[in-house]
Amino acid sequence: GNAIDAAIAANAAMGLMEPTGNGIGGDLFALVWHAESKQVYALNASGRSPQGLSYDALIAELERLGELDPADRTAQGYSDQALTEARIPPSTFLSVSVPGAVDGWFTLHERFGSAPMAEILAPAIAYAENGFPVPEVIADAWRRSARYLADRPGAFLETFTLDGRGPEKGEIMTNPDLGRTLRLLGEQGRDAFYRGEIAQKIDAYMREYGGHLRYEDFAAHRSDWIEPLTTNYRGYDVYQIGQNNQGTAVLQMLNLIEPFDLAQMGFQSPEALHVMIEAKKLAFEDRAKYYSDPAFNELPFETLVSKEYARERAALIDPERAMERVSSGVDGLAKGGTIYLTTADQEGNMVSLIQSNFRGMGTGFVAPGTGFSLQNRGELFSLDPEHPNVYAPGKRPFHTIIPGLVTKDGEAFMTLGVMGGEFQPMGHVQILTNVIDFGMNMQEAGDAVRWLHTQSTEPTDAWGEFLQDGGLVRFETGVDPAVVEALRAMGHKVEVGVGFYGRYQGIRFDPRLGVYFGASEPRADGQAVGY
Repeated sequence: GNAIDAAIAANAAMGLMEPTGNGIGGDLFALVWHAESKQVYALNASGRSPQGLSYDALIAELERLGELDPADRTAQGYSDQALTEARIPPSTFLSVSVPGAVDGWFTLHERFGSAPMAEILAPAIAYAENGFPVPEVIADAWRRSARYLADRPGAFLETFTLDGRGPEKGEIMTNPDLGRTLRLLGEQGRDAFYRGEIAQKIDAYMREYGGHLRYEDFAAHRSDWIEPLTTNYRGYDVYQIGQNNQGTAVLQMLNLIEPFDLAQMGFQSPEALHVMIEAKKLAFEDRAKYYSDPAFNELPFETLVSKEYARERAALIDPERAMERVSSGVDGLAKGGTIYLTTADQEGNMVSLIQSNFRGMGTGFVAPGTGFSLQNRGELFSLDPEHPNVYAPGKRPFHTIIPGLVTKDGEAFMTLGVMGGEFQPMGHVQILTNVIDFGMNMQEAGDAVRWLHTQSTEPTDAWGEFLQDGGLVRFETGVDPAVVEALRAMGHKVEVGVGFYGRYQGIRFDPRLGVYFGASEPRADGQAVGY
């Protein structure tokens, strides 16, 4: 097989072995470097909301659940504040959208795959039937998810627990239902999932327990090949998906940073960190306002990733003082369970793939006989009718998950991903600047101490519509205390040791040597393997 086959096989195994982050009940985005054509291809394999659930019906259900108070409704409807503060609860059927991952696999395979799908899925099927030992970090998340999701209707407990509890490190887990589902996909193709037995089982489950997805939603689903968004950063062409995910923010941040000489400032100098943090603030204001499904909106992506717009916005960065207030310059998310994987082959093909349930194991809604939990990505819809990301039937919600890919002088240079909710654009930019500006190798770039910036100093689960009081900068333990004090002197609010700083994987290609260099996250159960 090739890199595309390997990515599908790895994703199938990860969905089985790390259901706390991904699985075929979730969505997928991928970037492919095709060595023969020397082109980057982008696939949006995210699912859409139920066609039969209207905005008004959603609001009525939120009232019933107590998320909105009918007493606050006027003749004109709910206030902007009430709709901005309200959220779609992640533990309800309202948060479930069509799973796009399986169609993503088959769409990738149809265009670029080489081995038969039955052969690609065979290793994951064997582990599902015969069992696998659970690694340490995954076991911890699995136990927490099992406690939280134990009361879900359906087959969660029998699928994902041992006598009602999550597994300990090293315990053997099986999932025969998922093995059967994967075998069905290998034998019958993607229609087994979207037009056959799996769609029928989920339809029946939804009808029994009051869910909203229907067979027709699965039958109508499709993935889309799209034109990737790109910008050139110091001679390197950086690619992202964009559209209804936050990859655009990576390109915006790089454009904002480019006028500043980070290399001269020095790695993790207060000056370099200040520039990157301020660039994040500016990019995330556009993220909060605009990133959404382009099928429902005319969105200004070309403007957002343009160098001209970046020059205008970069002028707002004061080299000596942190911004406390900023809003978008164009006239419009913290939790997540995700895996990122990347593959490369002897022909020079490379795949950058990210796949997610959203919150950990997703909803915990498991239709009997299927072996997987449905995602709760629909939680990230806005309820504000004026927002581009407002809920609508048949619409893709905003996603945090982003794969990255870089070329240089028309050749593949590197793939990268840093899963971790709203941290992901910040993680991408830190890896890229570590490699490009500071000359690190792929492993050093991921091992380095990381920082994150949140929009508000108040505890929040929202996207951060507007920057409040400068936000809050957090560092991993290990940052130089003198750097922390220097940033505080610039007006940044800084904490050390608290926060989630993502999980990184990456591959770099050296065309001169014809060699790949792999790197993996030391903070989790990842690994880099070559053969």
